[in-house]
Parts: sequence; structure tokens; C-alpha cells
Amino acid sequence: MAHQSVSWRVHGRRVLACAILPVTLAIPVPPVQAQPVGLPRLGDTASMRLSPRTEEVLGAAIMADGRRDPDYIDDPAVSQYLTEMGRRLSMHVTGAPQVNVFAIRAPSINAFAMPGGHIGVHSGLVVAAGSEAELAGVLAHEIAHVAQRHVARGIMAQEQSSAMMLGVMLAAIAAAAAGAGSLAQGAAMFGQAAAINSQLSFSRDAEREADRIGLQTMHAAGYDPDGMARMFSRLAQTARFNESTAASYASTHPLSIERLSDLQNRIRQVGRKASADSDTFWFVRARLRVAQGGYDRSSDPLAALRAEATESSGVRKAAALYGVAMALQRRGDLEGARRALQEAQRLGHEHPMLAHLAVELAMAEKQWQEAVKLSADAVRAWPRDRALALIHARALQRAGDDRGAAEFLAKAIEQWPEAEPELYRLAAESRARLGDGVASARLMADYFVLIGALPAAIGQLQQARVLSRDFYEQSVFDARIRELQRRQEDERAILAQFR
Repeated sequence: MAHQSVSWRVHGRRVLACAILPVTLAIPVPPVQAQPVGLPRLGDTASMRLSPRTEEVLGAAIMADGRRDPDYIDDPAVSQYLTEMGRRLSMHVTGAPQVNVFAIRAPSINAFAMPGGHIGVHSGLVVAAGSEAELAGVLAHEIAHVAQRHVARGIMAQEQSSAMMLGVMLAAIAAAAAGAGSLAQGAAMFGQAAAINSQLSFSRDAEREADRIGLQTMHAAGYDPDGMARMFSRLAQTARFNESTAASYASTHPLSIERLSDLQNRIRQVGRKASADSDTFWFVRARLRVAQGGYDRSSDPLAALRAEATESSGVRKAAALYGVAMALQRRGDLEGARRALQEAQRLGHEHPMLAHLAVELAMAEKQWQEAVKLSADAVRAWPRDRALALIHARALQRAGDDRGAAEFLAKAIEQWPEAEPELYRLAAESRARLGDGVASARLMADYFVLIGALPAAIGQLQQARVLSRDFYEQSVFDARIRELQRRQEDERAILAQFR
């Protein structure tokens, strides 16, 4: 991101910070309304106050629209890994909200914090990391900025540029809520959030504070604090040669020799801690290398993964071969994908992502019963893996067992009541096919609540109430509708300060 101008670059596209330009979506998205807010007027930044509650509401609204961005990586395996790492770190930081970490498809080495504890990580950052501690170092640093409210204070301290961008973002949310906004506007939401972040070149004191807290956090969470220094040194080296992949992060987090030296001194004070990379780090890294392949034309992910598989051993080799299989599958070479997967499996490193890919290949070949068996075995082996739960439910549905899918999904929802909205949507599909319209509408309402589409959720509850013939059940729906309406009005009131 270019810090000097009021614009930023994503995959070669130049987007003005003071206007949201149309973005063509690759797939159709149903017109789901986001949080209803009032249209803001751009005024004096001194009148704008981002309280923690306001940050929470604003962050949720940005996420509700931003999920429609084609660069948003809607991948349960990746999201679960990144968010669990973020929360493992944030639990050791005083004042940190419950963080939600998500991935953006972009080859640049970057991460950005949004209001409400949401942290976006570019796929290029994970791919560039040479160890899990290096990735944890960047996340710990960003979480420290969030906990110390550097982003919120920075926005308020800026002159018109950040106020204008924040206002445009709110205006787009308001337009979407009123049904007047286009999907292209919603798709640009993360770009607007990143643009605001790019204007906040943190002060030297803020960087030192984030370094100090981040290093302590890494040590407490069991990561080697030296990972932060290694990643920042790599960023400084690449930025020195004007490599665009690193320049975006370096522009907002100045990496001077003095700062890196200070970082090393602090690491000596905190103390090194040996930490082994988790197997999942390498599998997520390979998965994201494939995901960004269509955007990073300077490198071929298949060639890079084959080279890594040749040069590596152990779990890193298995993960690279997994990436090769994924890349071949996306190219339609199912036979080649299966050979690469079998080669990875022969190395003896069992992992849920290997099992997940085996199910995907069975489903691609329409071997529904085989997919059900493989996914059921995988769910038993890794009961905490949400991606496996989702693909098992889909396999049951494709095999024609909606009753089995509905029963399985009910247990999964009980296990993860808020973490995975897609569980509710799949359950609603199965209940609808089973003829239970009331349950289907109720589940869709829960789904819309979790993705931040309150008007759609209220509409589903009203539909469920009409379909229901049970007085007690109708009373429950009435109470829930009133609750969501109050929440909707509360959020309107919170954001009224931006009018």
C-alpha cells in the first residue's frame, strides 16, 4: 500500500480512498442486507468518537459487507487456524477484545487491524513466513495495536483523509442497509478498511509499545519471540529493495535499524523460547499459496509447491504435496491430484486437511457413499475440525440423507454455536427438504444473525412465526423478533454520531 497517497493498490488495481469504484464479482451473491445505519455526513474529526462498543458495531458492519469481497477467503480450515492462533495470543494481552482473524487473497506481505478486534491477514504474509513463530509475531504485534487502541486513536488523530474514508465506508454500509447499495460497494469494504489502516503510520512510541507487548505475548503463549524479529528483518530487507510484497506493511510499521536493534534487545530481556511449528501451519501455508495463485502471476503455485516438496522432508514435504494435489484438483486433473495426495499420505503424517481433500476428490467423482464414509471416519478422528464437519454434512446431503445431515448438523451447531454460520445454512437446507419449514426459517434467521444481516434475520423469524401453529413457539419467535429489532435500533443509535 502506498502510504504517500490517498489510494492503495491491490493486485495491480488502483482504488481511490475517497470513492468506492465498481468491482465485478465472480459469483452471484443473494441480496442480503447488512447492518442498518444512518447515512453519515463528513464533518470535523473532533466530533467523532470510537468507543469500544462503537468499534464493535462498526467492525461487525464492515465484516458483514466485506464477506462479499471476492478476495475474502471463505475457508473454514484457514479461518479456524488463524483465529485460534489469534485468540491463543490475545488471551495474554490485557484489554484485547476477542479477536477474529480472517484471510484476504493477496500476494502482498501485509496484515491490518479493523475496529472490533477483526484482523485481516494477506495470504502472502502466511506464504512468506518461514516458521509459525514468524506469523505469530505479526499477529501478536497487530493484537497489541488493537489492545492499546492505536488504530482507533490514530483515526481520530488524522485530519480529513481518514475521516473521509471512514465516512465513505459508513455511507456504503448505510446504502446497503437501505437496499440502494450495489454489491460492488460491499465488495470494496475491506479495501476501505485497509486504506484507513494504511494512512495510520504508527508513531515510534506506538511501535515500541506494540513490540514490547507483542514479544511478551508471544512468550506467554508459547511462541519463540525471535520469530517477530526474523519476520520484521525479512520485511525490512525486501522493502529496502522496493519489493511491493513487503512495502505495504513496512509503510505503516516503519522498520528502522534502530527499531530492529531495540527489538533484539527486548528479546534478550524476555528470553528465547523453543517452539516447534504445528503441522497445521505448513498445511495452511500450502493451501493459501494455492488460493492466491490466480492473483500472483509472478509465480506458479504448482511449480513452487513441487520444488518445495522436492527440497523438503517430513511434514513440510507432506504439506507441499498436499498443495500440489489441491492445485491439480483446481485445474481439473483429478487423477494427478489423487496421485499427489497418495504420495503425501504415504509419508505418514496424518492430518485433517489430507482427509478433507480425499473427501473432496470422492465428491468430485460423485462417489457419494465413499465421501460419506471417508468424512465420517475423519470427523471421528478430528472432532474439533469445523471444515470436516461441514464437508461431512455436505456429503450426507449429496448422498440423499437429509435426515442424517440434519441430525449431525444439530450436534455440530451445539458444539460451535457461533463459530461457523454455514452450519446453520446447511441445516436449514436439509430441514426444508424434509418439509420442516418452521425449523428451516429459524435456522436461516440464526445464519443471518451470525453474518450480520439483521433485517434478513427478522424476516426469516416472521416467516417462521406465520408457519408455526404452536402458540408457545409463536411467543418465542415474537420475543426474538423484538430482541433483534431492539439490537438494530441500538446499533443505529450508536452510529448516529456519524450522521
